[in-house]
Amino acid sequence: MGSLLSACGINVKEKKVEEERHLRANDREFNLLFKYANNAIKTSKYNVFTFLPLNLFEQFQRLANAYFVFLLILQLIPQISSLSWFTTVVPLLLVLSITLAKDLSDDITRHKNDKHVNNRKVEVLIDGELKSEKWMNVQVGDIVKLENNEFVTADLLLLSSSEPLNLIYIETAELDGLVSKHVNVNINLFICEVRCEPPNNRLDKFTGTLTVRGETFALDNERILLRGCTLRNTEWCFGLVVFGGPDTKLIQNSGKSIFKRTSIDRLMNVLVIFIFGFLAFLCTILSIGNAIWEYQEGNSFITFLPRADGANASLSAFLTFWSYVIILNTVVPISLYVSVEILRLGNSYFIDWDCKMYHVKSNTPAQARTTTLNEELGQIKYIFSDKTGTLTQNIMTFNRCSINGKSYGKSSKSCHRKTEKVDFSWNSLADPKFCFHDHKLVEAVKLGSPEVQAFFRLLALCHTVMPEEKTEGELFYQAQSPDEGALVTAARNFGFVFRSRTPETISLVEMGMPTTYELLAVLDFNNVRKRMSVIVRSPEGKLTLYCKGADTIIYERLHPSSSKLMEVTTEHLNEYAGEGLRTLALAYKNLDEDEFEKWKERHHEASTTLEDREAKLDTIYEEIEKDLLLLGASAVEDKLQDGVPQTIEQLAKADIKIWVLTGDKQETAENIGYSCNMLREEMKEIFIVAANTAEEKSRLLGKKSQVVEDEKVDGEYGLVINGHSLVREIDMHLELLRTACMCQTVICCRVTPLQKAQVVELVKKHKKAVTLAIGDGANDVSMVKTAHIGVGISGQEGMQAVLSSDFSFAQFRYLQRLLLVHGRWSYLRMCKFLRYFFYKNFTFTFVHFWYGFFCGFSAQTVYDEWFITLYNLVYAALPVIGLSLFDQDVNDRWSFQYPQLYAPGQLNQYFSKMAFARILLHSCYSSLVLFFIPWAAMCDTVRDDGKDIADYQSFALLAQTCLLIAVSVQMGLDTYYWTAVNQFFLWGSLSVYFAVTFTMYSNGMYLIFTSSFPFTACIFSSHSSALQVRHEVRQAKAVPPPPPRKFPRRRISTRRSGYAFSHAHGYGDLVTSGRFLRIPVKSRPALFHHTDTPVADSTPQTYRTIFEEAQSP
Repeated sequence: MGSLLSACGINVKEKKVEEERHLRANDREFNLLFKYANNAIKTSKYNVFTFLPLNLFEQFQRLANAYFVFLLILQLIPQISSLSWFTTVVPLLLVLSITLAKDLSDDITRHKNDKHVNNRKVEVLIDGELKSEKWMNVQVGDIVKLENNEFVTADLLLLSSSEPLNLIYIETAELDGLVSKHVNVNINLFICEVRCEPPNNRLDKFTGTLTVRGETFALDNERILLRGCTLRNTEWCFGLVVFGGPDTKLIQNSGKSIFKRTSIDRLMNVLVIFIFGFLAFLCTILSIGNAIWEYQEGNSFITFLPRADGANASLSAFLTFWSYVIILNTVVPISLYVSVEILRLGNSYFIDWDCKMYHVKSNTPAQARTTTLNEELGQIKYIFSDKTGTLTQNIMTFNRCSINGKSYGKSSKSCHRKTEKVDFSWNSLADPKFCFHDHKLVEAVKLGSPEVQAFFRLLALCHTVMPEEKTEGELFYQAQSPDEGALVTAARNFGFVFRSRTPETISLVEMGMPTTYELLAVLDFNNVRKRMSVIVRSPEGKLTLYCKGADTIIYERLHPSSSKLMEVTTEHLNEYAGEGLRTLALAYKNLDEDEFEKWKERHHEASTTLEDREAKLDTIYEEIEKDLLLLGASAVEDKLQDGVPQTIEQLAKADIKIWVLTGDKQETAENIGYSCNMLREEMKEIFIVAANTAEEKSRLLGKKSQVVEDEKVDGEYGLVINGHSLVREIDMHLELLRTACMCQTVICCRVTPLQKAQVVELVKKHKKAVTLAIGDGANDVSMVKTAHIGVGISGQEGMQAVLSSDFSFAQFRYLQRLLLVHGRWSYLRMCKFLRYFFYKNFTFTFVHFWYGFFCGFSAQTVYDEWFITLYNLVYAALPVIGLSLFDQDVNDRWSFQYPQLYAPGQLNQYFSKMAFARILLHSCYSSLVLFFIPWAAMCDTVRDDGKDIADYQSFALLAQTCLLIAVSVQMGLDTYYWTAVNQFFLWGSLSVYFAVTFTMYSNGMYLIFTSSFPFTACIFSSHSSALQVRHEVRQAKAVPPPPPRKFPRRRISTRRSGYAFSHAHGYGDLVTSGRFLRIPVKSRPALFHHTDTPVADSTPQTYRTIFEEAQSP
């Protein structure tokens, strides 16, 4: 676009891509040179001037809206206009207005939120004084002061705080799903210069350098306070603004989400395109009929239907085509999209208001965070679930451990009743809530076993937990994960109490003796390393590296001397995993002083680089984390949530396949599978795919296949596969998918967050099935966003998954109600709505089509214009909305009792292309009945006094009344569940129709709007109308007519219907205008025998169509 404008002579300044951010503290003049974004945010889409044009532009991008604007343009062309402009304008304006009102309300809310956030106050250091400023006025490089419980204004570099050695506490649950986090910073100088990475959306990564008086320090994510955090338990702190407003990581992460559309939405788009083609087909047939009729019969009606100069049958057919495009426009559903949005919004409120999905303990209701995916909840075939925090409570308890080849602790099934709890009263700092059931471990600690004490010393030192001690002896631990909190609490109760920490030291109370360790380095945990290490110096000056992590990772780095201990520990780990416990391996290494100093220099060099810092640090970490000595392993229990096994059993009965994607080891995953009733003993076989190479995986899975189809198998199967087996070429992925789809349950263990999303994408891409992903933590966000429907659980790991989800609630067990009740009802209601909507519109339109064969294909409408205008807006709108909001085939209790009722949604049985074809045929049949029965009833019919009643008004009134009653009865027959609202909407709409019809056809309305009234209370025959037209034509032409041809006068035995000679708009306006009614007409015979009329003074023209019939003998 920029090059195009430049070619046109318009100078366009392209925004330069920021490669590095350079700023100075408290130097606005310098920082403004770089034109960094200020701290104001804008989430609104419109302003006062752009709302109307921009919103209308967005709405007219919808094909249906653009089509009706095209119709309006056609109706403004007199040659083809067969309906008044208001028949299109009124529905179009109503649809646009509803959408405008909805978008306006949403944007006003966004404006209020933006204004509220931007006008928050914060203290900024300006010219050496703290001044109160609005958030929107804060600039990059400003130094701001935050106080306790205040939101972080922007992305800040911490400079100083009220806590000792500038430690602070912040809550980041809104950002990354973590409960709490700490920042270690020992910089308290306000005169500094920062160079760092450009703005990005990586919450867990920050690289930069800080220069103070010529000395350079490394900056990483631990030094940054992110916007969206809250300052906790800290009186005040000062921070340097690094990123502001749209450049902050929070706003960078709240970019455009993936636009999700339901399968019904995609099918509707296909059907709308088909409807356009079908409309063109109908109009083509009618225009061809018009051409044939004009060629064969049109010359006989030139006087009654005068043609423009140069007009012929071809031109008439062309104009008729566009006239019928206008008349048959109701086949294109303009109100469909608005009605669908209303329906979805209503069903979303039902989810929000469901008290049975409200979790009292956490005060968390269910929430439909999107209103566009409700019906897809009734079509789920695959569920992808996280384990920790989703199936389990994510509340960890230290249960068992293996130390130096000896196992301690007892399984949760046997310990509660058979064994007394360990008494920790000897430890004044013990946590009274902690429970353990093996007295041997306490005895080993008291006896001074070096291996046991080293085990708990490692647990007390190797972590990132922050302690809080408000009163003497009352310790509260704030941990990044429940695992860490459980392990540190266990060490505390067994005599190794973590008391306090600074950036350089960690203070413990070891068996009652205060001890301080010097903290030299923290080798932090991440999803790739899957381990964490600390390097400390004991009071005796001994250097030690303590490491804990996944057993497979630790085993790769052990010294050969630990091989025998590793075998015994592995047996214990398998036993713990079989009980469903989460395990970690623990190891240590004594370091040489010279070796550490050299490593420290390399570490400092890698930590201060701006390019590939993480990769270089990982390499440095690998150098020192080797030749470790194994201490043992820990095992913590994460209990299942209430109702998880029952929920999974119900979903399995509904033929929903459940895949668990977890980072736990294989044995743990298998045990959870059995605990949840996902894996069952009665299964025919459970396959284990634990391949580490492509060849091994190929041997396990068998032949390669490029097509993934549903295959029926005899019996139920389960599949357990590890993360290594997923990192292979795509052809093996297809074979894996083919095998997995034949299994009722699939468990993927040792998978990364990225692999979770890849598994979901694999199923989405190669299976024609609707997927749902459910999780609770930041590591589940990619999976939740990738699936057709994402569900977030408000759990222990914060709100990141909830913020990225489409639906949210507090417990996994609510999923069965969301799917089996709300999902099935929403799908049923949506399908019934679409079936009925298309039925009533097609039936309405087909009556016009059949009428074309009786009006000379002249594009005359069957119904009056007000009925056409109000049919979809008033008469048939509210009943179908009531049906679509409240209908239910069975209640929620029966939905739970018979989960097999969920199956039709998975198979698209209620609405599909085939169902649409049946609706088309049904509408065609109904329209034939609704047209030909009124036609046959009124054709050649006379009143008691012998006068004809076969006029246009009577037929139109009868046809439209029959139509409305028929479609209303059809809707009543399709209704399963009657409510007062349904009754009111149905009978109320019929009452409104009869009231409007009575009013429109009354003499009073005729007297008020005589010139524009479509019908009169006294109907003139088409013969009378023809004579009036003939008189008008004669007066308009100065040339005398040619000599007439004589035909014998014949008596007319029957009267033709009033619609047989109707034109584009009929002759109602002409007859009621009074311009040509020179002599009052009193009776039918007088029309042909008056001698004092201007028509009788000249030689009359006779036509075959009127006088051709043979005289009666």
